[in-house]
Amino acid sequence: MELPLHLMLLPGIILVFIFSYIPMSGIIIAFQKFIPSRGMFGKQLWIGLDNFRFVLSLPGFTRSVINTVIIAFFKIALGMIVPVFFAILLNEMAHKWLKRVIQTIIYMPYFLSWVVLGGIFIDTLSPTSGIVNNFLAAFGVEPVFFLGSNKYFRSTLILTHIWKEFGYGTIVYLAAIIGIDPALYEAAIIDGANRIQQTMHVTLAGLRMTVVLMAVLSLGNVLNAGFDQVYNLYSPIVYETGDIIDTFVYRLGLLDAQYGAATAVGLFKSLVSFVFISVSYFAAYKFADYRIF
Repeated sequence: MELPLHLMLLPGIILVFIFSYIPMSGIIIAFQKFIPSRGMFGKQLWIGLDNFRFVLSLPGFTRSVINTVIIAFFKIALGMIVPVFFAILLNEMAHKWLKRVIQTIIYMPYFLSWVVLGGIFIDTLSPTSGIVNNFLAAFGVEPVFFLGSNKYFRSTLILTHIWKEFGYGTIVYLAAIIGIDPALYEAAIIDGANRIQQTMHVTLAGLRMTVVLMAVLSLGNVLNAGFDQVYNLYSPIVYETGDIIDTFVYRLGLLDAQYGAATAVGLFKSLVSFVFISVSYFAAYKFADYRIF
């Protein structure tokens, strides 16, 4: 009986091996002065850690790391708080049909790519013809260049990301709320708890393990600030606050053809992400008694 079930895993295992494990052999480029015409396993010049030293000497690298951490931190934090808040609000709604309609509406942006949304936001947030600035102008507010000002660009990235993604998180937390034993709410009512107290001591307590799980999974992406979003919205004028590691690697590797240096940055990013997700899992196990199995 177990053999057919294990065979069902085989296609997924093959795909993971092809697209996740075999490409890891490309890590050796980080330690070479890579010349594409010689092939990855050809006679390349080994230069040790020179690519790492070169990357650390570049003026834009430190800036991209700081931007990545700041943007990713707020995306992770708000990406947990906002969905929990909306899931609780939806759970409290009495009209089921309205609940389903709102649930569908907030979930729809999750399926749109940043290629599509990038064009929409560029038009919507335009300082000359965008609907947002036209609305602000009606109240006498000067036009705001959301995507061309270092003052607003980072906040715009974070808020548009949350708007796109929070619907998915809301569904996850709403499913967790539905799974809470109704007897706990009945016991809280008998003890005299009002709706706010029920939310604080029953709903949030029931969501604790789900929040811990999502936090553990999210911390592995602390250096992933969203290449597709940033690439479709940023420009050289906002590199100071919007340039992240992924866009830095894109320019360094594909545009400047510094393949070894770009691979070195990618390896650095992977190692840091591995450390973060390991530490977050240990902390979840130590302080929240969270286990994978």
